[in-house]
Amino acid sequence: MRIVRFEVLSKVIELGSFTKAAKKLNMTQSAVSHAISSLETEWGVSLLIRDRRKGISLTEIGQKTIPHIREMLNRMETVNQEIALATNIETGIIRIGTFASASSCLLPKLLVKFQKKHPNIEFKFYEGTYEEITEWLLSGIIDIGFVVEKESNTDFDLVPLIKDKMVVAFHAEHKFLHKDTIDMHDVEKEPFIMPTGMYQSHVEELFKQAQIKPFIRFEVHDCNTIANMVQEGLGVTIGPELFLKTQQNIKIGNLNLTNYREVALACSAISEASPAVKEFLKVARNVFTDSNNTNNE
Repeated sequence: MRIVRFEVLSKVIELGSFTKAAKKLNMTQSAVSHAISSLETEWGVSLLIRDRRKGISLTEIGQKTIPHIREMLNRMETVNQEIALATNIETGIIRIGTFASASSCLLPKLLVKFQKKHPNIEFKFYEGTYEEITEWLLSGIIDIGFVVEKESNTDFDLVPLIKDKMVVAFHAEHKFLHKDTIDMHDVEKEPFIMPTGMYQSHVEELFKQAQIKPFIRFEVHDCNTIANMVQEGLGVTIGPELFLKTQQNIKIGNLNLTNYREVALACSAISEASPAVKEFLKVARNVFTDSNNTNNE
């Protein structure tokens, strides 16, 4: 069947290797190569560029067709889940895009709740930046993704989860330790580690609100590197509480100005999602509605 060839092509592109795709699909490498060659012969076009140094990439026509191929595979997964649902045999895979702090702080709570009700649903996780998660959603690589509402594509259907407060982080022996609230003007005087990654705009917004400029000592992209630098006393930083509160040997404090990143689950179109994805989003709504209500009491 052609659908098998589509699965093979999609897996080769996803993993960037015939060998890895063969292992994942429980096929021989020659069978994977034959499936791709058969598809190219049938269509009369080359779909892949094979380069020993650069690896495997899509040709121009390959780039144009792969989103449609992924969409067809997603539709087939939905059909299989609908049939399973009708026959009371639960099956399916949910592919989730997530960023680091969502993986450690939000995802486990959801999985525990979901798998109690649906133990036979499988999961596949992709961890990346806001931009990568958006791209994976648009290209059909993932079904749903954790996003920050302000940063996400407005065409997605969103299920709001939490408001993640921006806090200041500092060394365990820093003078900020004994302050209940830390003034942005005090932060201005400290060597500052500026994040250049996912939440930079939220940090810049706080300084703009305070009408001051930070004394930037370092500009760093990786969140874990920033946390390690704070731990070593190289400066203070501002970032999301969800991430910073889990870091060892650093302290966090509230700022006199408030800024949040609003974390949500995004889906291209909930109405067209598979039964498993719809159920996961339903569980997410319930879990975080209950959690938010508890926190507000």
